[in-house]
Amino acid sequence: MQRGITIIDASAGGLGGCPYAGSATGNLATEDLVWHLHGLGIDTGIDLQKLVDTSAWLAGYMGRTCLARTVAALT
Repeated sequence: MQRGITIIDASAGGLGGCPYAGSATGNLATEDLVWHLHGLGIDTGIDLQKLVDTSAWLAGYMGRTCLARTVAALT
């Protein structure tokens, strides 16, 4: 971000991965990214608790474990 990055790819709950790469466990969790940005004092305009609640629901709906550390901490 200090070098001008304005777009960061992330996914709710870190859900994802690649079926062709067995060691690929998922993606950067949006909740963990937002938590970090808020910790840096960057206002994202995102309600972190609502994001956490949605990601926890989504993981349950998909029958997956949510690996986002922020979800584990706030649920």
